Amino acid sequence: MPGGDGTGPIGGGLGRGGGGRGRGSGFGQGHDGECRCPNCGHHEPHQLSVPCYNRKCSKCGAPMTRA
Repeated sequence: MPGGDGTGPIGGGLGRGGGGRGRGSGFGQGHDGECRCPNCGHHEPHQLSVPCYNRKCSKCGAPMTRA
C-alpha cells in the first residue's frame, strides 16, 4: 500500500508475501508424524501422499486421524 490508505496494485496480491499457500502456511502437516486411531488409540507412521483419514485402523477398522 504505497500511500498507506488501503489502495494498492490491482490483482489481489497473491504473489510474494501474499495470501497464497506457501511453505508452512498450507493445510498439509508435512511428511513426519503419525496416524492415530481415535477409537482404540493404535498409531502407525504417516505415509507421504496418503491422508490419515483415508486409512483404516489395522486393529479395529475405524478411520485414522493425524496425530
